[in-house]
Parts: sequence; C-alpha cells; structure tokens
Amino acid sequence: MADGFWDNAEAAQRQMKKIKDLQKWIADYTELEGAVDEVKLALDFLKEELVTEEELDAAYARASKLLEELELRNMLRNEGDIMSAVLKINSGAGGTESQDWASMLMRMYLRWAEAHGYKLSVANLLEGDEAGIKSCTLNIEGDFAYGFLKSENGVHRLVRVSPYNAQGKRMTSFASVFVTPLVDDTIEIKVEPALLSWDTFRSGGAGGQNVNKVESGVRLRYQFTDPYTGEKEEILIENTETRDQPKNKENALRQLRSILYAKELEHRMAEQAKVEAGKKKIEWGSQIRSYVFDDRRVKDHRTNYQTSDVGGVMDGDIDDFIKAYLMEFSEKDEE
Repeated sequence: MADGFWDNAEAAQRQMKKIKDLQKWIADYTELEGAVDEVKLALDFLKEELVTEEELDAAYARASKLLEELELRNMLRNEGDIMSAVLKINSGAGGTESQDWASMLMRMYLRWAEAHGYKLSVANLLEGDEAGIKSCTLNIEGDFAYGFLKSENGVHRLVRVSPYNAQGKRMTSFASVFVTPLVDDTIEIKVEPALLSWDTFRSGGAGGQNVNKVESGVRLRYQFTDPYTGEKEEILIENTETRDQPKNKENALRQLRSILYAKELEHRMAEQAKVEAGKKKIEWGSQIRSYVFDDRRVKDHRTNYQTSDVGGVMDGDIDDFIKAYLMEFSEKDEE
C-alpha cells in the first residue's frame, strides 16, 4: 500500500472495492481458461480411449456454463449494476385480486434471490385487506443484484380465472415493480437534513405484543426538488424492518439515498434516450410482462421472449427473461 492510502477512509474503500472487482474478473477468467483446457485434454484422451464421451460432455457443459456466466456479467457494466437492490412492489387497482398478485410476485422474487444466494430482508410490508399485500419493500443484497433485477422495472400483468370471483371469470390484474440500487457508504449521495422530517408509529403484523406497543416503525418524508427540472415532490419511506427505532431510521435513510441515486441514473437514461431517439428504449413504469395462467404463457413485451413454464417462473425461475433483456438492451445502454 502507498503511504497515506488509508488517510481518506472513504476513498480507500472505493479503491479497494475496485481492486476486489478486478480480482474477481481475473479469478473467473482463470477458472474459465482452465475449464477450456480440460475440454481440450478430454478430447485428446477420448481419442486414446482414456475418458468416456460422458466425461467429455460433462467437461464441455462446465466450460459452457462458466462462459455463459462470464458473458452475462460482462453485460453488467453500467454504473450501479454491481450493487445490491431495493425492490418495491405495489398492487394495482382491483382490490383483493391485485393484492394477491402482488404477493405472488413478492414470492417469485424471494425465491429467485434465495436460489442465487442473495441476502434478503423485508424493509416494509403492508398486508392486503383480505389476502395478499398492498405493497412491500425488499432489500436484496449481493453483487450484481441490481444489474440483474433492473430488468424487472415496470408493470406486471396477470390474466387468470380468479379464485376470488364467484362466477369464475377470467380477470386481469396489475402490479408495479420498482427496482433501485441499494447504495452503501462508498457512494456519495447528498441528503439535506433541513428537508427531512420523521414520524413514528406502531408496527403492525406478526411479532408479539412488543410490535403493537412500541413505536418502532418510522416514516421518513423528504422534500425533493429535481435539480434538472425544478419539479418538487415529497419522497415518503416507511420502515418496520426491526423493533429498534434508530436502526429503522438508519435503514430508511439508506433507502432514501438509494432513491436519490436512482433518480440521477434515471436522468442519465433520459438524456441518453434523447440522443438515441427512435431506438427502442425501456421506460420505467411501462407494462413489461404478461403472465397468462390459463394459456400457460409468460411473455415479455420488450424482448418477445416467452415460456410455457408458468409454474417455474412463479417459483423464481426468471433468469431467461433477465438474460433476454440484457442481451437486447445492455449494449445499447453502453453506447
């Protein structure tokens, strides 16, 4: 280390993070290179009947998997892609049916995150009147969580025969998904204390008597003025993640910084869209995907990728949708 490297702790942390990222690239490339060499060696050994075709196929499959994973991560080069993610789901109009749909999406993303080894926490959850949820906020922590999940931004549409409809009619429900990078201490985001205000409230839901008696839930209000347009809005964040009010305040501030960071990224995306006018672009909040249960079809309207494995998708198997999105849009986003 150079003399004085740790004099500025924040700058040193950012530099160490860069070094760690580069080391990961080198390690993964070295592993892939070794796997390719194993395939070459297995092919030579097959000719001499020292290995079986099944062993060669296994070596090839391993190398292909490593190559695909490296290519996929190579598409995640935009600012913020490597970060953890905050994922918020809101049910649309439609009462119980839409609230049930929102809870199904929540389960889908929880299953996806669990399958990929991400750390999960529920920052806020507002249960539905009869079933499902009205909204939830999930923290999904781990490298590239935002890079993968940014493909999920938008409105998700469900078509099914509703179990909540006595006539057994086919119904359409909507829920919106909003994903932002979960910023950490290495990201500089300016929050004006004078624009902040706090309320406390009693947390609802499971958790014993303490949840209902102690005002551990916090509600943050931030009076934000868009530096580019001058438009004003109030950002509202609720956090009931723990029974510790100071900890919930800390978590709410972290979410605020994530939202402010995402607004800056959104502005950059909008500026890029102006330059590339006429190209197909992703608009946050647009309807992106339809889940038609009766027809056994899930289709992404941006990439036209679809699958008949509705059950698998609802169990969190959405990697092919994510890959299709990145394949089509990541290079355009970098230009």
